[in-house]
Amino acid sequence: MRDKYVDWLRAVSLITVVVWHWAFTILVWTPEGPSPTSPLGFTSGLWILTWLFQVLPLFFYVGGHVHLLSWHRACERGTGIGAFVWRRIKALAVPGLALTGVWFAIGAAVTTLFDVPWMWRVVLLVLSPLWFLIVYVMLVALLPVALWLHRRYDVLALIWLGGAALVVDVIRLRYHVEWVGWLNMILVWGLAHQAGFFYDRVVILPRRYDYAILWTGLFGLFGLVYSGLYPGSMVGVPGDKLSNMAPPTFVIVALLIFQIGLVEVLRPTMERVLERPRWKQVKETVNRFALPLFLFHTTGMAIALGVWWGLFGFPSADPRPNLMWWLERPLAIIGPLVFTLPVIYLFSRRKKADPAPTPS
Repeated sequence: MRDKYVDWLRAVSLITVVVWHWAFTILVWTPEGPSPTSPLGFTSGLWILTWLFQVLPLFFYVGGHVHLLSWHRACERGTGIGAFVWRRIKALAVPGLALTGVWFAIGAAVTTLFDVPWMWRVVLLVLSPLWFLIVYVMLVALLPVALWLHRRYDVLALIWLGGAALVVDVIRLRYHVEWVGWLNMILVWGLAHQAGFFYDRVVILPRRYDYAILWTGLFGLFGLVYSGLYPGSMVGVPGDKLSNMAPPTFVIVALLIFQIGLVEVLRPTMERVLERPRWKQVKETVNRFALPLFLFHTTGMAIALGVWWGLFGFPSADPRPNLMWWLERPLAIIGPLVFTLPVIYLFSRRKKADPAPTPS
């Protein structure tokens, strides 16, 4: 029987990322073309919201749980680990590569035919969120190693991954060896994914442990952020010397613990809500379109902004958000959504015409 709450968490985490990109990306026009920035760099205290809305740690956690369940079902069917991993990589990589190919073709055509030197900057901005998909595919490729660590060392694997991520931060921040920080793309996100293997054990813990996990993560976040070593924002902020996301720091481990505790504290309420007929329909719709929405949301955003700028001119070079900017946030979500839905529809038609294997 499928866990409705898992499906909900996986879909909502992706949609949260999409809405954040739409609503809180400020694009300013420079001589080199569009340049992104964030209201977090101009609004004091807004970074605290990222502790709730930077949900990629939660997505990787839920992904680890889903991969473990899918592997168990594959074993029952007699599927080998190689075939299992390749099938999942293909299901994720093919649409991502197709999208990349289309945008590279658009970039080359516009640059060649119309001599628009900043078009490649647009292509980069549209495709940049796909870094998440690359990391996810990497974790799928490393699934045989993760499963072996889980069988052989159980929870000790999490401690090793967390400790290694902390050591990487020490080397990077204390001894200024910047390149070593990129190892945390594997260690931190690998830890979040590996933690998902323990999902069922976390669910059956007594209620008081849910609050213990939540407060452990929350105090960890406060301690690390207010130590002065790490920024408070869980997303990159233009102008900050250090980002907790590029590459991820040990702070993301504390964020993961906090978010695991939070979703478990909310579980009884959300499970009751998701049993309601209307919420069931919402959940099914959200799950059906969450991944296509993530893949194509920057394409829809680019089209919407292109139409807007064509009608009303390019944006101001001043990136600071004013009152009007905040009042326009609903339009900043509705506009890209309107232009993203047709792209998803076209993609869905292609899939029906040429069906491809999907993850089990």
